[in-house]
Amino acid sequence: MPRRVIIAASLLAAVLTVGTIGYQVLEGWGILDSLYMTVITIATVGYREVAPLSDAGRIFTIALIFAGVGGIAYSFGAIIEFMVEGHLRTLLEGRRMHKRISELSDHHIVVGIGRVGSVVARSFADEGVTFVVVDSCEECILAAEEAGWLFVRGDATDEAVLKEAGVERAKGLVTAVDTDADNLFVALTARSLNPSIYIVARSSSVVSEAKILRSGADKVLTPNVIGGRRMADMVLHPVVSDYLDVVTHGDEIEFRLDSLTVGASSALLGKSIREARIRDRTGAYILAVRSPAGVLNTNPPAETVLAAGDELVVLGTRAQLATLGSQL
Repeated sequence: MPRRVIIAASLLAAVLTVGTIGYQVLEGWGILDSLYMTVITIATVGYREVAPLSDAGRIFTIALIFAGVGGIAYSFGAIIEFMVEGHLRTLLEGRRMHKRISELSDHHIVVGIGRVGSVVARSFADEGVTFVVVDSCEECILAAEEAGWLFVRGDATDEAVLKEAGVERAKGLVTAVDTDADNLFVALTARSLNPSIYIVARSSSVVSEAKILRSGADKVLTPNVIGGRRMADMVLHPVVSDYLDVVTHGDEIEFRLDSLTVGASSALLGKSIREARIRDRTGAYILAVRSPAGVLNTNPPAETVLAAGDELVVLGTRAQLATLGSQL
């Protein structure tokens, strides 16, 4: 709470206390009569006195009126200023947020920052990815604001809200709201506004996956299914599971998994993996190659020729991946 509001409340409390004690001492009244007289005096409502006042009581009342009126005026001013400043601050912050989002391009959007969406947002933040969160839950928005994330307050099934989040310029969108119907509608709307955006949607059941895919999502994930498979892997293949955890989510691990795309003007275009000598030149390992048609070639042979648009799944340090990325 602002300091002026605290001072105003303390001032009013002090006037009431001094007035009540003053009438008790000077007039010998009880605490209720003294408090009542103090309130009607500083409020200047014009009610009759509780009892005839002595000369000392009249002088005290005059002083109390000046102090009370001044205290009330200060308090009202502080409260009004607090309300106006709060409204203006919210308005200005909203405009600044809108301006920052309007300047974004190739960013990501996280729709719904509940249990699943908040994990996605934190992962994006940890990776230094530019993103905007969208939610209608005030508590979630406050959490996003405290975390320093860009946010849009509203229902993402509303086309205008997605536009405010910059969906037409975004690179990717994750929709992780609670209901499959909403995730389907968000995916459908986002796809209609941006045909090239990559959409990952959450589904609460396997039955809904096909419908959400048809609505425009590129990938649909069911947390329950993924969690169950992950737990099974931990039991059946603990070493492999631990390795993947370290590589994909380890905070201190040197090696990272990433995907890089072969550009149309890449120096490696038309060369085989052997001719490109990627391992010798960069130190990174090529684990898989996915063609523009979506065909995934795992453990590609050395004779595999790199074409424009191929996505390489690579393993290496940040420096190695950066070196390889500069050649693609």
